[in-house]
Amino acid sequence: MPSSVAPRTAAFAAVVAAALAAGLLAGSSAASADAASAAEVRIHDIQGSSRISPLAGQQVTQVPGVVTGVRTFGSKGFWLQDPEADANPATSEGVFVFTGSAPTVAVGDKVLVSGTVTEYVPGGTSSGNQSLTEISKPVVTVVSSGNELPAPVTVSAWSVPSAYAPAGDAAAGSSINDLPLNPGKYALDYYESLEGTNVRIGTSRVVGATDPFAELWVTVKPFENPNRRGGAVYGSYTAQNTGRLQIQSLTPLAQKPFPKANVGDVLAGTTEGPLDFNQFGGYTITARTLGTVTDRGLERESTREQRRGELAVATYNVENLDPSDPQAKFDALAAAVVNNLASPDILALEEIQDDNGAKNDGTVAAGETLKKFTAAIEAAGGPAYEWRTIDPENNKDGGEPGGNIRQVFLFNPERVSFTDRPGGDSKTATGVVQERGRAALTLSPGRIDPANAAWANSRKPLAGEFTFRGRTVFVIANHFGSKGGDEGLTSHHQPPVRSSETKRLEQAQAVNAFVKDILKADRRADVLVLGDINDFEFSQTTKALTDGGALYPAVKSLPRSERYSYVYQGNSQVLDQILTSPSIDDFAYDSVHINAEFSDQNSDHDPQVLRFRP
Repeated sequence: MPSSVAPRTAAFAAVVAAALAAGLLAGSSAASADAASAAEVRIHDIQGSSRISPLAGQQVTQVPGVVTGVRTFGSKGFWLQDPEADANPATSEGVFVFTGSAPTVAVGDKVLVSGTVTEYVPGGTSSGNQSLTEISKPVVTVVSSGNELPAPVTVSAWSVPSAYAPAGDAAAGSSINDLPLNPGKYALDYYESLEGTNVRIGTSRVVGATDPFAELWVTVKPFENPNRRGGAVYGSYTAQNTGRLQIQSLTPLAQKPFPKANVGDVLAGTTEGPLDFNQFGGYTITARTLGTVTDRGLERESTREQRRGELAVATYNVENLDPSDPQAKFDALAAAVVNNLASPDILALEEIQDDNGAKNDGTVAAGETLKKFTAAIEAAGGPAYEWRTIDPENNKDGGEPGGNIRQVFLFNPERVSFTDRPGGDSKTATGVVQERGRAALTLSPGRIDPANAAWANSRKPLAGEFTFRGRTVFVIANHFGSKGGDEGLTSHHQPPVRSSETKRLEQAQAVNAFVKDILKADRRADVLVLGDINDFEFSQTTKALTDGGALYPAVKSLPRSERYSYVYQGNSQVLDQILTSPSIDDFAYDSVHINAEFSDQNSDHDPQVLRFRP
C-alpha cells in the first residue's frame, strides 16, 4: 500500500510532537482548550476554522458522533461525524480516529470518543504536506448501533471554488496553516473545511487512471482545462485543476477488487465516504460506496509514417528496462516503436538499465538489454536498429541503485548514418569544432560537460552526430533530474516549494551553452535537444534551454489542450520534450499518447516524435 496509509510509528509521533513544540504545526494557546470543559467539546471545536486544531496536543473526553467509515488496513481507524453541525462553514464536522489496530466499531455506531487531539503530517514535516487533524490513543464507548448516517455533503462543480489556494503568510514562511479558512473562495480551504466529513460526488470523469495502489483520480468540473481524450491539462503553475479528487476504497482488495479505469472513463453513479488527506494525493474520498466505471473506449494513438525526405526523431522513456523484465514488456515496447511510433529514424531512449538491472554488483554495460530490445523491435516488423551509448560510472547517474540508467541512441542504418568520433567515455566531455565552415563534435557519441556539478548523481546528456541525405543533424539526448523532493500542490506552503528545479535549471543552462557552441560554429546547424526533461513547457528549466533563441520547445506547436506526456495526480502535463534549433523552422510534432492515460502501462511516459526535412 502507499505510504499515505502506512501505519504510524512511535518515532514519527515524536517527530510530530517536536514539530508542535517548535511551532511548525502551530496550535492556539492552552487557554482555548480551557475555554470549554471536556464534556462540551464537539468535533467542530476540535477542527476549528483553520488547518491546525485549536486543541492540538490536548485531551478531549466523550466527543460524540456517528461512525461514517472504518479502515481495517493501512492506517487503521475510523471516521467520526457529529450530526449536529454548527453554523460555521469553515469548521468540519468530521474527524479521523486513529486506533492503530483494526477498529471494533461499525458504520452507523453512535459513539463517545476520548483521546488526544493530534496533527498527523503524512510523509513527515519535511514533506511540506498539510496535516490531518485526528484523535489518537482513543477510548471508545459505543452508545448504540444502526444509526442513520449524517447526510453527505455533495462536492460538485458548483461547490468547489475556481481559485486554488490563498497565498501563504510571508511571516510564517509562506505557510497557510494559520490562515482562517475561506471555503467559499479557495478550493483547498473548501476541501479542508470538509476534512473527515462524509461527502459524495455524482457521475464524474476519470482524469487519472487506476494505479498499482488501487487509486484513481476524477474531476467534478467537466469543463476545467479539458482535452479531447478526457484529461485535465496542467498548463501553468496557476492551472491546478481545482475539481480533482483522488478516490480510494474502504473495502479491502481481498474482498472486492478495485475497478480499472483509464483517463476519459466515467465513474458513474454515487461515490460516497469520508474525505481524507494523505501523502500521495492530498484530499481523497475514502469510498464507502464506490461508483461504477463506464469504459469510454480510450485508444492508444499512432503517429503517421515519415515521408521519404523527412527525418523522424523520437524520444521514449522506457522505465527501467533491463534483461530481467518479462519478455512481454520488451515485446510491448517494441510493438509501440513499430506500430505507434512508425519506426522513427532516430530514437533516443531514457532509463535503459545495465545488463543485470538493479543488482548492485558494479555491472555498467547494457549490451544485453539493447540486444534484447532491438531484437524485439525487429521481430515486431521494425528495422534492424543499431545503437550508440556511453556506459556510466557505477551508481553515479542516479535512478534505481545498481541499475545505472542511461540514454541510448537507436538509429535505422537504412535511413540515417551515425558519425563515429571515438574517445567518448563517462568522464570525457565532447566539444565542438569547426570543420570546413561546419560544426562537428570532437567525440561522437560523447557526454556534455560530465564533470559539471549540475550532473552529480544525475544522467549526463548524450550527444551524437548523424547524417541524413547528406545533411548533418546533431541530437542531444537528456534525462534531467527528477522532481523528487518537491512539495505537492496541496502543500501548506503556497506556492509549494519546488526544490528540484535548482538542479534542472543548472542542467538546462549547461545544455543551452553547448547548443550555442554548435550554433556559433554554424548558425544554420540542425540541432535537436530531446528526452525526459522532467519539467513543464512553461518552467524556468525550459526557459533556460531556450535562452538566447538557441532552441524552441516544439510541444508549443500543439494546441494548449494537447500539450502533455505524463499524468500525475489527475493532471495531464509535459515532462518529455523535443526542442529545435532555429534552422528547424518547419516540422510536424506529435505527443503519442499510449501510456500515461492508461491503467495498463508499459511505461509511465508517452513518447514524442518530430519529423522535419533537414
